[in-house]
Order: sequence, then structure tokens, then C-alpha cells
Amino acid sequence: MPSPGEFFDNARRSHDWHSDPWLEHYLERPRHRGKFSKAARLWLPVIVSFLVQVPAVFFVWRVAGRHPVLAHLALPQLTLGLLIAAVGPLALIAARRFPGPVVAFVTVAASADLLLHFGSDGPPYIALAFALVSAIVRGARIWAWIAVSVGGVATLGLGLLIGVTWQPVRMVGVTLGVLLVMGIGEGIRSRRERFAEISARIARRKQSEVQAERVRIARELHDVLAHSLSQINVQAGVGLHLMDKQPQKAAEALASIKESSKTALDEVRAVLGVLRAEGGADPSAPLVPEPDLARLAALAASVSAQGPRVDVRNQVVSPPSAAIQLALYRIAQESLTNVLRHASASSVTLTLTETDGVYELAVQDDGVGPTAPKHDSGGRGVLGMRERAELLGGTLEAGPVPGGGFRVLAQIPVSKTGEVQ
Repeated sequence: MPSPGEFFDNARRSHDWHSDPWLEHYLERPRHRGKFSKAARLWLPVIVSFLVQVPAVFFVWRVAGRHPVLAHLALPQLTLGLLIAAVGPLALIAARRFPGPVVAFVTVAASADLLLHFGSDGPPYIALAFALVSAIVRGARIWAWIAVSVGGVATLGLGLLIGVTWQPVRMVGVTLGVLLVMGIGEGIRSRRERFAEISARIARRKQSEVQAERVRIARELHDVLAHSLSQINVQAGVGLHLMDKQPQKAAEALASIKESSKTALDEVRAVLGVLRAEGGADPSAPLVPEPDLARLAALAASVSAQGPRVDVRNQVVSPPSAAIQLALYRIAQESLTNVLRHASASSVTLTLTETDGVYELAVQDDGVGPTAPKHDSGGRGVLGMRERAELLGGTLEAGPVPGGGFRVLAQIPVSKTGEVQ
């Protein structure tokens, strides 16, 4: 037995391209990073840079002849080396908040370290690598490129002024190392930008689906409530009018009100169950069969009991899909509700045919409705019917007919088997 949730589930299936579990897990990973991970990303570069650079100041190797020997630095040079080795890692503490100034400062420190130990072999000033990656990733790319360019030129120029003899192999290695680090930073930045773009696109897509779901639910509630309340209003008027003269007729009107209100409550609970639940109908909501074309006769009988005679001519042999049946039923229901509320008609003809792969529903009355297509208050009912038809690839026309009366004509193609466009 189909439930009201099936209509909404079918609408979701056509938009589930982003529901891949791996993609969802990939997109959710940054949201699950805890405080420890943030602290690690802040302090790990500081600690690694400090442990690599500061101890290396005490073990400076110089090439004497063909063999490297441990050089003994004077106290002023040792003190300056320790200061330069320490300020770079310490500056990385502020890299998250001030990535641009930090990369400029660390570049100056790296240049000073290169000039101070130009004749020795030791580890590179890796604080510069962390600062460059941090600046590029955090949006300070211009700071990073300008700092490296100006720092490199200034170091070479100052080295030539003080008589530093640069080793070509070492300078090429330093240059390639800096470019490699900056390339890594650019790659991480590009990956983050793509990640942010995909996340924003999926968020917009989900938001549009939520809005579409709300519109569908609002349309269902409108159709259910408008039809049921119109019947209740008419029957209540009949009951009040006949209460004294024909108590039996008044009792029948009250019974009709009771039945209409019960049916409306069941359908409203079913629709609200879809709204409350995540991904389907609420298990606590009653399982009410989804309206289909088999209920047209009962719908016509409920309207005929309130005044206008409804003639149903269902010429469809092969039943359409559940979504098309629901749309055709709701269009017929809304059309008949408008007849009760506005047309003052004595008879209504409801014709349903299938021609050349198109289901056609025509509802025509002989009333004195408006001469413009405003067959309900504000035209919302006609708009809702038109949206139902267009969601399934069809069309809907509504307006007065020559000779009097009003006509609603809906056409829905057979090929659209319940998928919302």
C-alpha cells in the first residue's frame, strides 16, 4: 500500500548525486577536527623548527681541506646564531593570525642565518618553509612571493657587498627547495578552495531541495484543507438552515461534516509525518493510502452531496504511475473545491482521457464564475494546480468558456513516470 511519503521520496531520488557516503565523509572531516588537532597544527611547526635549528647552532661543520671539521664559534657569533635560530620558530606562533607579516619576518631571519653560516653545512632554515606554506594557504600569497623575491635578491646583494663566496650548487638547491615548498602551499590552497566550492555548491543544492520539499508539502496541505474545509463550511450552512425545519437533513449534514473532518485529519497527519521525519514518513503517522484515480468517484459523490451534480467520465484504460495519479486527483479535487466555493454551478463534468501518450483531465462547470482565471481566492489554487502539472512535464490551462462556466484542462505526458523535473 503506497504511503504519502513515496511522492516525496521519488522527488529526492533525482537529486541524490551528493549523497555518496564517501563524499559525505570527505566533506564532513574538517568539521570533526577537535581542539587537539588545531593545537597540533599550531605547535607542531614551532616545535619541529626549534628542535632542528637551535641544536644545530652548537654543531657547525666547516670544510677544512677535504674533510669537514667541527667549528668553534666565538661567543658573540654563537649568541647571534641562537637568536636567529630561535626567532623564526617562535614567530610561527602568530602565523595563524598574521600570516603575511610572519612570513616576511621569518624570511629576514632565514636570510640572516644564510649570511651568518654561509661557509658551513647544516640543516636548512625550515621555519621559512612552514611560514611560506602557512601564508599561501591562509590567503597571504602576495606576502609570500614578495618576501621570497625581495629576501633572495637582498641576500645575494648583501653577500656580494661583504665578500661572501656563494657555492652555486648550494644556491641552486636553496632556490629549488623554496620553489618546491611554495608549490606545495599552492597545491594545498587550491585543494582547499575546491573543497570550499564543492561544500558551498552542495549546501546550496540541499537548501534548494529543502525549499522545494516545503513547497510540495504546502501544496499538499493546501489541497487537503481547502477541499475539506470547503465541504465542512457548506454542510455547516446547510445544517444551520435546516436545523428547525428538517432536523433529519441537518443530522445528515453533521454526519458529513464529521466524515470530512476525519478524512482531512488523517491526510494532514500523514503529510506532517513526512515533514517531521528524516528521509521518510513518520512511523507514528497513520498509513493512509495515497489518493489515486480510483477515488475520483468518491470525490465526485462528496461534492454532489453538497449541490452540483458531478459527472465523472474516466476513459483511462492503463493506470498511470502513482505520482501522476496523485497529481490528477489533486487537480480534480482543487477544481471541484473551487466550483463549490465560487461557481454557483448546477452540474460539473469531469473527463479523464489518454491520447497520444498524454493524460488529459478536463473539469468544466456551468456556473457563473469569474470571467478571468481567478477561480479561487488570490489565484493560489490555480497556481498550485499548474505547478503540479509542470513538475511532471505537463501543462494546465484554466479560464472561462464561451456560453458560461469555467474549465480547467490539465495535460501530463505518460513518459514522465513520477520523476519531478
